[in-house]
Amino acid sequence: MREQNVLTPEPDRGVSFTLRDLLAVVFRHAKLMLVSFLAIIAATLFHVLQRPVVYQTQMKILVKRERADPVVTPDANSPSNVGPGVSEQELNSEIELLKSRDLLERVAVVSKLQEMPGRVSRWSRVFVASADQAQTQTLELPGVVQELNDQLQVEPLERSNLIKVTYRSPDPHLAARVLNNLAGLYLEKHLAVHRPAGTLEFFQQETERYKKGLATVTARLTNFSQNGGVVSPLLEKEITVGKLTEFEAKVRDTQATVAETMERVRALEAQASSTSSFLTTAIVTSSNAAVIQQLKTTLLSLELKRTELLGKYEPTYRTVQELESQIAQTRTALAAEENLSLRDETSSRNPVYEMVEQELAKAKLELPVLRARAATLAQTVRVYREKARELEGKETLHHDLVREHKVAEENYQLYLRKQEEARISNALDQKRIINVAVVEEATVPSAPTSSGKTMIVLVGGLLASLVSVGLALVSDYCDPSFRTPDELRLFLGIPVFAAVPKNKV
Repeated sequence: MREQNVLTPEPDRGVSFTLRDLLAVVFRHAKLMLVSFLAIIAATLFHVLQRPVVYQTQMKILVKRERADPVVTPDANSPSNVGPGVSEQELNSEIELLKSRDLLERVAVVSKLQEMPGRVSRWSRVFVASADQAQTQTLELPGVVQELNDQLQVEPLERSNLIKVTYRSPDPHLAARVLNNLAGLYLEKHLAVHRPAGTLEFFQQETERYKKGLATVTARLTNFSQNGGVVSPLLEKEITVGKLTEFEAKVRDTQATVAETMERVRALEAQASSTSSFLTTAIVTSSNAAVIQQLKTTLLSLELKRTELLGKYEPTYRTVQELESQIAQTRTALAAEENLSLRDETSSRNPVYEMVEQELAKAKLELPVLRARAATLAQTVRVYREKARELEGKETLHHDLVREHKVAEENYQLYLRKQEEARISNALDQKRIINVAVVEEATVPSAPTSSGKTMIVLVGGLLASLVSVGLALVSDYCDPSFRTPDELRLFLGIPVFAAVPKNKV
C-alpha cells in the first residue's frame, strides 16, 4: 500500500515552505550550522575574555551664582551677572566647556595618556609571567583625545545645579588622575573664559593715561584763571550782565525823565504865557454921601418953596418956572451923584505865576543835567556790554576747559574704579572664589565596574544562531541538486509520477 502511494502521481499544487522544509534544511546543513555557531560563540568568548577590566570613577561640579563678576563695559555702573538662579543654558555651557577639545587635549597631555601601557586582559595574564612585560605603546594625540571623549560622560543631574562627570579606564589610579586633572584644568578654563586675561593690566595702563590727561587739563585750567585775570567767568559774566541790565534800566529811566522834563518845560512855558504876573487882591467901592445928602436937602427945600409959590401963583409964573428948572437940575445932579461910586483896587505879585516861573527855571536847569547823565549812563552801558561780550568768549573757553576737565576726571575715576574691580576679580581668581566648585572629587575606585559580559555572551549566542541559520538557508539555496518532487516539477515543468526515497534504492 505504501509503495502504491509513492508511485502514484500526486496532484499538481503550488509550492509552500513549511516548518518541515525548514527542519529539512537544518538537518541537511547541520554540520555547517554547527561549525558557524561554534565559531561565532568562540569569537564572542574570546572577545569577552580579552575585554579588559574597567574601573569607573566620578566627580560632581556645582554651578552657582554667588560671585558677581562685573562686565567690562564703558559704563560707570557695570552690570552684574548675578541672577535669580542658574539657568539650563548656563549648565549646558559648562558641560560643553568640560567637553571642549582643547581642554581634553590638555588633560590627555597632563595625564600622559599617550604613554599609557597596553591593555592586558585576564586571559592573557595566564600566558604572561608578569604585568610589567606588557609593551608600552605610544598613541597619536587625536586618537587619545577621541578615546578620552568616548570614555568621558558629562551630564547634568535633574532638579539640581550639579554636573556629574564619569570616566572609565582599565587603571583605577589613571581614572581618578584624569578626572582630577580635568577638574583643575576646567577651573582654569572657566576663569579664562568668564574673564578675559590682561584686564587688570589694561585698566592700569588706561588709568595712568587718563591721570596724565587730567593733570594736563588741570594745568590748562589753572593757567587760564591766572593769565586771563578771571577767576570765574560765569560768575563775573552774571555780575556784569546784572550791572548791564541795571544801567540799561537807568538809561531808559533817565531818557524817560529827560522826555518828561522837556514836556514839563513846554507845559510850564505855556502856563507862564497864559498866567498874569500880578493879581488884584482887594477892590473897595464907595459913594459921596455928604453931597448926596446936601442935594437931597436942597431938592426938598426947592420942592417946598415950589409948593408955596403954587399956592400963590400960577405954574406959568416965571418964578415958579425958574424954581421948576432948579428942581430938575437938582434931581439930575442927585441922580448923577447916586450913580457915581468911588472904587479902590489893591494888587500884588501872582504866586501861581511865580511858582510856574520857579518850576520852569528848575526844569530848565535839570534838563542839561539829565541829558549829561543819560550820555554817561549810555557810555557805561557800552562798556559793560563790551565787557559782557569779552566775558562770554572767556566763559566759552573756560566752559570748554571745565568740560574737558570734568570728562577727564570722570574717565579717570571710571578707569580707577574698573581697575579696582579688576584687582578684586584677580584676587578672587587667585583664591579660586568662582561660580563653579568641585563638590565631589574623583577617588580611586576599589572595584571594577560592570562590563556587560553576560549581555555580550547573550547577544553573541543570538547572533551565532541567526548567522548559522542564515548560512544554512543560503547554502541550501545555492545547492543545484533536486531534493523534493516539487523542485523537480517546477524546474522541468512536467508532473512527477513517482518519487523513490534515497534510502530505498
